[in-house]
Amino acid sequence: MAEIRNSGPPALVLASASRSRATMLAAAGVAFATDPAGVDEAEVKKSLLAEGARPADVAETLAELKAQQVSRRHAGALVIGADQVLECNGVLFDKPPDRAHARGHLQALRGRTHRLHAGVCVIRDGDYLWHANDTADLVMRDVSDAFIETYLDAIGDDALLSVGAYQLEGRGAQLFTRVAGDFFTILGLPLLPLLEFLRGHGALPR
Repeated sequence: MAEIRNSGPPALVLASASRSRATMLAAAGVAFATDPAGVDEAEVKKSLLAEGARPADVAETLAELKAQQVSRRHAGALVIGADQVLECNGVLFDKPPDRAHARGHLQALRGRTHRLHAGVCVIRDGDYLWHANDTADLVMRDVSDAFIETYLDAIGDDALLSVGAYQLEGRGAQLFTRVAGDFFTILGLPLLPLLEFLRGHGALPR
C-alpha cells in the first residue's frame, strides 16, 4: 500500500516559552504551536564556558538543544529553537529570578556597552536543517538608582522576562543612549533570516 503524504505546509513548533519570540512570530503572520523545552540552561552554560565556548556559541548550542528535545515529540514538524546570551565585560547574565536580581543587572549594565548574542535553528525529526546567529551592541546610559527603582515599579514582573531586565520595545528604551544591531535580534530572535528559511521550505508562502 502506497504511503499517503500530506501535501500541505509542514507544521511549525516553537521550542520556547519566550513571550517575546512568540509575539514576533505571531505578528509576522506565522502559524505555529508552542512547546517549551526543559533544558537546564544554567548547567549547559557552565559546561560550555568551562570548555572555552564563545557567547555566540553558547546561544547557538542552547537553541539546538531545545529544538532537538522538542523535535522528539513532533514528528515531521519544523521545530524552531532559539536562545539569547547577554555579555558584558566578559560576564554572561541570566534572566533575573526576582526584583533584587533585576536591580543588580541594571546596576551592572549602566554606563556600559553590552552585547546580545541571539541564535536560532530549525530541526526536523532530529535532523539539523539550518541555523543563524546575530549580535547587537547596546549602550546603557548611566541611570541613577532612583531611576532604576522607578523603572522597576513601572514594569513590575516584566523585568523578569528578559536577560537584561528590559524590553527595548517598551519603557526599556529610556535606559539606552545607543543601539547598534537588528531590532529582532535584540528581542531574542533573528527573525528575517528565519522567515526566509521557512519560505524556502514551504512553511510560508513565497
